[in-house]
Amino acid sequence: MKALYLDCFAGISGNMFLGSLLQAGVPVAYLEKELKKLHLADEFALQVSETERNGIHALYVDVQLHTHAEGHHVHRHMADIRELLEKSSLSMAVKQQALAIFMEIAKAEGKVHGKPAEAVAFHEVGAVDSIVDIVGAAICLDYLEVERIFVSRLNVGGGFVQCAHGLLPVPAPAVAELLVGWQTTKGTEEKELVTPTGAGIVRALGLYSESLPEGFVTECIGYGAGSHELAIPNVLRVYLGEYNGTFDSKRIIIEANIDDMNPQIYGYLYEKLLAAGALDVWTTPIFMKKNRPAQMLSVLADEEKKNVCVGIIFAETTSIGLRIMPVGQRLEASRHIAKVETKYGVVNCKVSAWEGKICSVSPEYEDCKALAVEKQVPLKNVQQEAMKVIDERLG
Repeated sequence: MKALYLDCFAGISGNMFLGSLLQAGVPVAYLEKELKKLHLADEFALQVSETERNGIHALYVDVQLHTHAEGHHVHRHMADIRELLEKSSLSMAVKQQALAIFMEIAKAEGKVHGKPAEAVAFHEVGAVDSIVDIVGAAICLDYLEVERIFVSRLNVGGGFVQCAHGLLPVPAPAVAELLVGWQTTKGTEEKELVTPTGAGIVRALGLYSESLPEGFVTECIGYGAGSHELAIPNVLRVYLGEYNGTFDSKRIIIEANIDDMNPQIYGYLYEKLLAAGALDVWTTPIFMKKNRPAQMLSVLADEEKKNVCVGIIFAETTSIGLRIMPVGQRLEASRHIAKVETKYGVVNCKVSAWEGKICSVSPEYEDCKALAVEKQVPLKNVQQEAMKVIDERLG
């Protein structure tokens, strides 16, 4: 599977992450095209430039606000962010990954300020440049087909930083909250080296690894430049490659039997659980006592996501009791994404293999749906055309 290793010897910020992925192979034109789907194009311009940090060639990403947009929509609530993503025509995978990052930051900000995550009014993270960094990161990860992100120990820096709430110690409270449980170092620099956006990316998507994990084969390296001039190279180094090692994570299934809930809620519930990091969510029709029809809700998640998933289920459903069961073993077929050019447009097809033999080929539903709407043709026609093309390629 495609994987990244983030070497955070100089910390991490949203634009450093974005710059490193662009240097690792994402075309700038592709990123700009996808960002236009956010409906914020009249508020910013993306400036990508080549630079050097202590002799290391890197890309620096700067989100330049248009003059009429200065100070416009700087403060956004989580509901505003969610609506912005939902109204966009970005792929579902990009929306979910971006929303997962925003949710982690919202929870951390909420805890610091004593508010529910949904009630948090973002300041720095609600600004256009941070929205572009987070959504841009999700777009780039989707383009590179990254499935695992490993992250080193984080150099957080030191001193104080000026925020919307005044002068705060480094790491800022929200950043400190996001990095609870993570291995960090202060380093020698009296600067903020890990921003809320960078910490949100790590918290939502990263797995700790002191060095390149065993089984990681590097294909290329990208460098994203930070804003500060430091004694050390102010860059984020990203290794892009193939990960063939074992993924040691305890997984659980959370279950609840529900017989008294409005079925309209399930769609919203699925979105929240998946955005929070659940690996899969499904419901099974069952009959409970007195032959009462009901639904059994099942959520597959890593152990570290248990508390957040349990909290969402209790908050959003009528359930007052859950079952949690360990998953003894989970076998995964190897898989990769093949892009196929059909007469309707490009479709991503998921190709899976077991013991060296292809066992499944499936066109991505969201791609086919978007093309069906755009070309005004039946959805099944797009799916069948994609299968025809990939079948011819694979023989």
